[in-house]
Amino acid sequence: MSHADQLQRFVFEHSDIRGEILTLESSFQQVLSNARYPEPVQELLGQFMAAAGLLSATLKFEGVLTLQAQGNGPVTTIMADCTRHHHLRAIAHFDDSFHYAQGQPLRELLPSGTLSLTINPSKGERYQGIVPLESETLAGCLEDYFAQSEQLATRIWLSAAPATTPPRAGGLLLQALPHQKEADPEVNRQLWQHVTQLAATITPEEQLLLEHEQQLYRLFHQDELRLFEANPVQFACSCSEGRIANALISLGREELQSILDEQGSIDIDCQFCHQHYSFQQGDIDRLFDESPPVLH
Repeated sequence: MSHADQLQRFVFEHSDIRGEILTLESSFQQVLSNARYPEPVQELLGQFMAAAGLLSATLKFEGVLTLQAQGNGPVTTIMADCTRHHHLRAIAHFDDSFHYAQGQPLRELLPSGTLSLTINPSKGERYQGIVPLESETLAGCLEDYFAQSEQLATRIWLSAAPATTPPRAGGLLLQALPHQKEADPEVNRQLWQHVTQLAATITPEEQLLLEHEQQLYRLFHQDELRLFEANPVQFACSCSEGRIANALISLGREELQSILDEQGSIDIDCQFCHQHYSFQQGDIDRLFDESPPVLH
């Protein structure tokens, strides 16, 4: 079975260290087909998608995890979100007149930027953590986030190759959980140092071309490791006519009527998937005549 568009969890037996490994292919290709992004922005999108996919494994409830960076440079906003069921999407807003170069650090693309991680459960309170974009890489910024906001030792490796056929992105995450199985903190510290040093030898080519089992065997063949069943990851957009209708209702009937009088219809295109939604006079009348409005 191909490892493309799959997320797999693994654990080091008799320890409190867990991992996630992921490779994206068709889902990454779908996002790239939605807009004409410069190659450095494509690469960053792939890394954001891989990171959101890895972190979605932490969701234990229905909801969405969103990873977003904002800055005042050539890339103003870039984000990826992923549901508990690993439905993934991403988008970037950028200056198409800027001269992009290969290998540009994250801080050059989003100077004076911030990185936010938001968990939006379908029920319950929304959570958000924010850190400045101080590292050269997205992986480094995420490690800073976990160190500052979660106090969890975390290492992340991300790769993306948008120019390959087909494009691919990959990710590897290691995390030291609060002590449970191993009582001796020194043993845990030594094992963490051992496995992170091994993981740091992974190359982008290996992340993107090797099956998950091959990657993990190359890195950790001397360690007792258990790999769990793969979960499929796919591009999916959460837009719907019902969601758009509720957003329109929030604008108020007077504002919508003004747009209808001027344009004849209200037309909206989803930025993520380019689905087109059109609302005529009768559609708007029904939205406000229905009580309560229908949610989808």
